[in-house]
Amino acid sequence: MFWVPLLLLAWVVAGVACLRLCLAAVRGAPADGSGVAEGRGLTLYEAAFLSGGPGRVADVTLVAMARQRRLLLAHTGWATVVDPRGRDDMERSVIGAIGPGGQSPIAPVRTAAAGADPVHGIAERLVGAGLAVPDGAGTTVADAVRQVRLAAAAVAALGVAALLMPAPSDVPRHLVALWFALPLILALSCLAIARFEVHPYSRWASPAGQRLLGALPREAGGAGDDRTYLTSIAVRGVRAAGEPELRAAFAHREPRRGR
Repeated sequence: MFWVPLLLLAWVVAGVACLRLCLAAVRGAPADGSGVAEGRGLTLYEAAFLSGGPGRVADVTLVAMARQRRLLLAHTGWATVVDPRGRDDMERSVIGAIGPGGQSPIAPVRTAAAGADPVHGIAERLVGAGLAVPDGAGTTVADAVRQVRLAAAAVAALGVAALLMPAPSDVPRHLVALWFALPLILALSCLAIARFEVHPYSRWASPAGQRLLGALPREAGGAGDDRTYLTSIAVRGVRAAGEPELRAAFAHREPRRGR
């Protein structure tokens, strides 16, 4: 009966993870029915924040300025200012992060712009409209789904360990496997329900914000090519860019300090 403690551990792991997923889904439910965001559109920066957080906002700003030839983004990972006059607060944050020399590696510029006051203002507006998940709101649905996936893997590993234990048992091995299958089914069922009810999972967007993001491709389809291009960057990230040089420019990471 040495497998019984492992079975109890499997139930605890699966039960706690599924409970956290349910609580995270319940916390997001009020925003789904909120009428605050009805009829509201998303700006490019707001779409970027809901899709990828502060870093995505900085990415969209850099790409938009590069498209307008007011900033040069080299494939070596450097940004060069062409026009030092920012047209909005985000652009001014980027220019300020590049510095008075007019040239800087992209990675630290992106980090500084993502933490600037304009991004905090975007986040506050979206949270107030019920479109974004408040900072420090606890476990999000995306976090909870990852925990349930890990729990399912842990239950499977515990079941295998129980079956491989050399100690004799009065219970046949196929019944031991059946007992461990129950918490595994619980975890997999929660994942299936979450996939059906709350997919796509987002760290930043509330259910209402995800609905607006889902409408963006259709709205952008009738706009100009530049708007459509930047919208795809906002929603999918720099990987959506068709230019290999642009993707290479953002592939460079900020070097760690002390190295």
